[in-house]
Amino acid sequence: MRSARFTLVVGLVAVVLMAFRVSWNALSDVATAIGADPTAAFFYPIVVDGLMALALIAALVLPDGDRKFALRVLATYTIASLLLNYVHGLIPALHTSSTQLGRLTGWEPANWALVLLATSLPVGSIYFGSDLVAKVLHHHPESADSAGTASARSVGQQADESAGEQAARSRSDKGESAPERPTESTSVKVAEVTVTRSTRATSRRATGRRPATAKSTADRTRTDAEVLVEARLLTDGWSDDQLTAERLRSELRIGQKRARALRDKLQAERTTQVEPVTFDGFEAEPLDGLDEAASQRQESLDTASASIA
Repeated sequence: MRSARFTLVVGLVAVVLMAFRVSWNALSDVATAIGADPTAAFFYPIVVDGLMALALIAALVLPDGDRKFALRVLATYTIASLLLNYVHGLIPALHTSSTQLGRLTGWEPANWALVLLATSLPVGSIYFGSDLVAKVLHHHPESADSAGTASARSVGQQADESAGEQAARSRSDKGESAPERPTESTSVKVAEVTVTRSTRATSRRATGRRPATAKSTADRTRTDAEVLVEARLLTDGWSDDQLTAERLRSELRIGQKRARALRDKLQAERTTQVEPVTFDGFEAEPLDGLDEAASQRQESLDTASASIA
């Protein structure tokens, strides 16, 4: 198969080169007749037939919209080259150097049209050739492939939808209820949640810590007062050694900076609490408590003396 393709390409190149050589004399004589010098007449066939080859290559590379433009350029220059070759064959005077300049035919309107065509082809080659090269350079095959894949996917989705509609109709005819199909937005949300969870799990296994994005949403909604109340209840039975910022962060699911501030707050509260005064190993009650007990005893004595009297 490869050898056949290679042979076909080589044969096409050979035919194009031979056709280019056959057309060379006609286009060169036409260029001389419209006033071109020998050097310009030598390069004139390249301007016309060369742009045809360039447009053919661009048509093979570019996508649909730009391919049509390249095919139009190819068709236009092919017709122009064919017309000039035909005029060259009809007028034998073009084959000699005695041709009057600016005369391609004896009929004036046709002569004006042919001279305008022959002189405008080089300018058109500059414009159309530059445009084709720019389109080829700015063309990205990946975008074309993705567009083709998207179109194929849309066709597949339409086929699936039509099949689902037919199945739903058949179920409705039989009296069965059609199962609820997940919508595209639901599928996208499920995929995003799955990717997020897998990313968080991978990051936690790699570093041993929870990533910043894995912090609980409660950390962003709870106020400092609420977190402080939860911390007081949580650390009620903790010792001073157990009261660490890392443990508070893990238990309350808060940030490291917030956990450190909370630890300092709890430690400050513990140090400012009034410790009971001891005398000879016995704890003394607060003065307020003693005063209250003494007043109660005095009231009971007063009541008892009043009853005796």
